[in-house]
Amino acid sequence: MNTDPHLFRFRSAHRLMLAATILAGAGLWALPPAAQAVTIAAIDVPAEQTVNGANLVLNGAGLRQRFVFQVYVAALYRPQATQDVQTILDSTEPQLLRLTLLRDINSKALTDALNDGLKANNTDAQLAAMHDTIQTFEAFMKTGGEGASGDLVDIHFNQGKVSVSFKGKALGEVSDPRFATALLKVWLGEKPAQESLKQALLGQASAH
Repeated sequence: MNTDPHLFRFRSAHRLMLAATILAGAGLWALPPAAQAVTIAAIDVPAEQTVNGANLVLNGAGLRQRFVFQVYVAALYRPQATQDVQTILDSTEPQLLRLTLLRDINSKALTDALNDGLKANNTDAQLAAMHDTIQTFEAFMKTGGEGASGDLVDIHFNQGKVSVSFKGKALGEVSDPRFATALLKVWLGEKPAQESLKQALLGQASAH
């Protein structure tokens, strides 16, 4: 019996390499790429965020434009990056959508734009079923006041709850899993605010 330790280490290493090759061929060895920080419209978007003790990684980020105007940079963070829309829409895990404003805008105008997105991606029946939640959301959103370039709008999703902070000030929270999904559809639905931004948030296209 050959007990050469060098031969034993070689055979062990060979077995590990063979196993890795088989796993890779089966699609089980592949891991999602590590999130990387990006810069969009002169806004630095970090690769990670910590929200209420949860470590979130950048799923994707992109520029929201309306006509020739740059409106905001949007960045989506979640526990693990994914390009699957339904996974994001159905998730009960912590998720953060951060909007960094690129122009002056008041909270009423932002709320109106979100309402347009809700109407575009949900049926009348769905909106009617969420009427009270939407009314509550609108009411606290409109208390945010004026926003300027560089201000942050943070929309937190967790366990069916949606909370919003504007310029670092908490505006309010609603608890309705249907609304959490509906609000995400503003950016990720079949009729998103901007198709190129949707793809960027999913990490499927250039963020710039």
